Amino acid sequence: MTFALREHTADIAVAAAADSLGGVFGAVADGMAAAMIDDDVPATGAQLTVSERAESREAALYDYLTRLLYERDVQGVLPVDNAATVDEPTGGGDWRVTASARGVPLDAVHARDLKAVTYSEMQLTPPGDPTRAEAGTPPEAVREHPDDWAAYVVFDV
Repeated sequence: MTFALREHTADIAVAAAADSLGGVFGAVADGMAAAMIDDDVPATGAQLTVSERAESREAALYDYLTRLLYERDVQGVLPVDNAATVDEPTGGGDWRVTASARGVPLDAVHARDLKAVTYSEMQLTPPGDPTRAEAGTPPEAVREHPDDWAAYVVFDV
């Protein structure tokens, strides 16, 4: 599981890759946390769990990341060490995300604000997808991790 922060006009983007769909969700969430903090992350913080349901993979990723921002704003914690499991719908149901993170108290770090997750330029592509390069997935994610899930998410700052 890997992620990289990318400059994006007035926003910031995270490019991520992992060997599973849940892994790439967790990598994007870790990238989102890294975009909010420059300091080393303290070893403090309680475990938190979240779950989300959505009609598509992309909507599930969007809702999951939005939920983590909600936890930051309401609980006053920065979700780090993110891990997620994503279940495909059966019989026309919703995609389900079940995830955990360590919630580092915001008063223990100097965190920048990310306002929102955006659908702008969002990419979520499976391993070996022949349309990856054409779809706008960052070339390094395609070259370095062609057999992994890849994601690209822009955040409003």
